[in-house]
Amino acid sequence: MAKQPKPKATSTKDGAKAQSERFIQTARELGADESGEKFNDLISRVIPAVKKPKG
Repeated sequence: MAKQPKPKATSTKDGAKAQSERFIQTARELGADESGEKFNDLISRVIPAVKKPKG
C-alpha cells in the first residue's frame, strides 16, 4: 500500500491571526477581562468557601 501524502497546511500565520481576532472579539462581547475579578466573583457565589475545622 502506498502512503497517502499529508495534506498541506494552509497559511497558519494568517489562520492564527484570524482566530486570535475572533477570540478577542468574542471575549469583548462576553465582557471578559484580564484581571479575573468577574470570574472570582461569580465562582465564589457558586462554590462556597471551604471552612477550616476548629482546633
